[in-house]
Amino acid sequence: MKEQLYVIKVGGAVVEDEEQLAQLLKDFAAIDGHKVLVHGGGRKATKTAERLGIETKMVNGRRITDEAMLEVVTMVYGGLVNKNIVARLQAIGINAIGLTGADADVIRSHKRPPVQCAATESQPVTTIDFGFVGDVDTANGSLLSKLISEGVTPVMAPLTHDGQGHILNTNADTIAGETAKALAPFFDVTLIFAFEKPGVLRNADDDTSVIPTITREDFERYKADGTISGGMLPKIENALAAINAGVQRVIITGATAIDGNHGTTIC
Repeated sequence: MKEQLYVIKVGGAVVEDEEQLAQLLKDFAAIDGHKVLVHGGGRKATKTAERLGIETKMVNGRRITDEAMLEVVTMVYGGLVNKNIVARLQAIGINAIGLTGADADVIRSHKRPPVQCAATESQPVTTIDFGFVGDVDTANGSLLSKLISEGVTPVMAPLTHDGQGHILNTNADTIAGETAKALAPFFDVTLIFAFEKPGVLRNADDDTSVIPTITREDFERYKADGTISGGMLPKIENALAAINAGVQRVIITGATAIDGNHGTTIC
């Protein structure tokens, strides 16, 4: 029988709020057994870029990562945010290690090719180059499992590499999903996406309208009728892909409820 492992992804809004972060790390430390923490940090990267006079460019909520922005996200995600979390976990008894995908070749990716956007009434077909953004090819579950089995808790930053010497900015939800999938052969994995809301909501303005479970069929229906939209779409796609790859449970929940007993379960 496999040992239980929790992979918990926390968004940048939580990481950058001192009170929320302190509570999250306390709750994370209280989880029994093996665990992995994956973090974002986009808002802090945007603020840091502004202080350095570097313009932040977003398309449909996705960051354009040119050379200047790549330097910023590498410093913020792999340095400032990651090492702050690691140090604070050490202070509360969790033997953590901060990792980007480049460290020990944990996650390798390729540079996303330019994407064509469909024409609209007001705009012709456009091509968007997201720059140094990575789409994951492989995640080294074997190496991660050895670290975890030795009592080390990985803290994963949303950065990968291409094997050719280039760091690539990579979506944190994707990092969490790929890490969970890579560890599924070694552990009984529960993947938890923790963010500002208590789960997937039927009504975005009503925090009590949490949908308790979502299947693939439910997701297609909610997507078609607009109940689920925007940034929640790729989050649930990642969740469903993880289930298909052997992850036992995926839960989308609030950052104050990461014990696996709250929120929306993807099944």
